[in-house]
Amino acid sequence: MREWIDQLLQSSFHKFAVSGLAPGSEAAGAATSTGATPFAPSSYIAVKSYSNADAAVWDDYVRRAGHATFCHLSGWMRVIERTWGHQSHGLYAEREGQIVGVLPLFHVAGPLFGSMLVSTPNAVYGGVVADDDRVHDRLIEAAKSLAAQLRVDYLELRDTRNGEGTNAGFHRSDLYVTFDHPITPDEDALMKSFPRDIRRMIRQGARHGLSSEFGCAESLDDFYEVYATSVRNLGTPVFPKKLFAEFLREFPGESDILVIRQDRRVAGAVMNFYFRDAVMPYYGGAYPEFYRAGVNNFMYWELMQGAARRGYTRFDFGRSKRGTGAYEFKRGWGMTETPLPYKFFLVRAKRAPNLNPMNPKFKLMIEAWKRLPLSLTKLIGPMIVKYLP
Repeated sequence: MREWIDQLLQSSFHKFAVSGLAPGSEAAGAATSTGATPFAPSSYIAVKSYSNADAAVWDDYVRRAGHATFCHLSGWMRVIERTWGHQSHGLYAEREGQIVGVLPLFHVAGPLFGSMLVSTPNAVYGGVVADDDRVHDRLIEAAKSLAAQLRVDYLELRDTRNGEGTNAGFHRSDLYVTFDHPITPDEDALMKSFPRDIRRMIRQGARHGLSSEFGCAESLDDFYEVYATSVRNLGTPVFPKKLFAEFLREFPGESDILVIRQDRRVAGAVMNFYFRDAVMPYYGGAYPEFYRAGVNNFMYWELMQGAARRGYTRFDFGRSKRGTGAYEFKRGWGMTETPLPYKFFLVRAKRAPNLNPMNPKFKLMIEAWKRLPLSLTKLIGPMIVKYLP
């Protein structure tokens, strides 16, 4: 498969590399106003397909690139491969033998939701990370060519920033936003940075005897039970426990689980990722009987404090859909809100997909799912969400 992809990329690349130009640049060999050719041969950009042998140099680039995210790391791709078996088609760009851009991609195909090329499954962030617009556009063109050859319905890029390179032919979605906030080990200063209602709910948790404890694999069972219950109550199919076990296995030292208890009873739990200066609560839930005790506010407060004590300075609250309860909850913290400019390039599809729970056609299914026994949702949920990346 990789050999076929490389042949495709090189045949596409040849149209531009002979002139040292990116797609859309001036004609081959055209002189500039100074009389020089636009780019020297050393500026050629080669796009190649990723393999596990490239993991070290890929991650070195991701950890250096300013706008790369935890979801761009090669470990994320390995988790997706081991959990779901989706085919990886990651791409990277080289110039003068050095990586100058990456684009993680997966082909997800199933009977319910069609065929798609996605950057990246189970990730809130994805898309191209590149040194400049020329590299960005080369990776975009390569992804479009790959999507056409794979005959997917569409290509989806979960971009985090606007204004990079060309967006020609893409349909943009403005459904999601992300929230973040600076954190400090100074407890009083951090508490005062939040609105009064939030501070009251955090203190409510302490008054109700809630406590917190960080763990890893030993906390997985407690976490999964409360997480599965929470998503079932929302009418959403649950991921398999294997996904979370793989994240903990792949990212020791960069992932953990925070469990909230009242006496010995689990009240809530959240799985977290750590990248550069930020902590990111990624999967979480709480039991409804502890809502009035402020379990969710207390849980995220305890996470902020724990991360700040370890030297992290930013709290990445992740994405939420506009108009949902999760969106309103996060907005209530007064954090910085940033739109996520996800985009879709249609290949065989006639219109952009609408696979989110707010789609009215899913309303009856969501209501029915909320009434299913928890054990049944754990059994059949993973078979559904495998194809909902």
